[in-house]
Amino acid sequence: MARTKNPLFNGVKIGRGKIAPGFILKKRRGKAFISKCPDMSNVVPSDLQLVYKNRFGCAVEYAKSIISDPFRKATYKVRRGSTVYHSAIKDYLENN
Repeated sequence: MARTKNPLFNGVKIGRGKIAPGFILKKRRGKAFISKCPDMSNVVPSDLQLVYKNRFGCAVEYAKSIISDPFRKATYKVRRGSTVYHSAIKDYLENN
């Protein structure tokens, strides 16, 4: 990981993320660093990770079904400070 002193990256409120094919910008303690993108091709998710990924996918499908129906969307009980979509996802994950 190389530290950059380029004024385009320092002093500007930049988040993090891909800046060019194969490179990402990271910020550590207020300093900008450029590094190669991590190679995730050999990463194999565990069985439990796959279970949770599938469960979250089902929660998203449930939430989309609620917001696609105007009547269900209008009558859905929304949590304070949240949207119908996010409330539906949370409700699904808590009850299933």
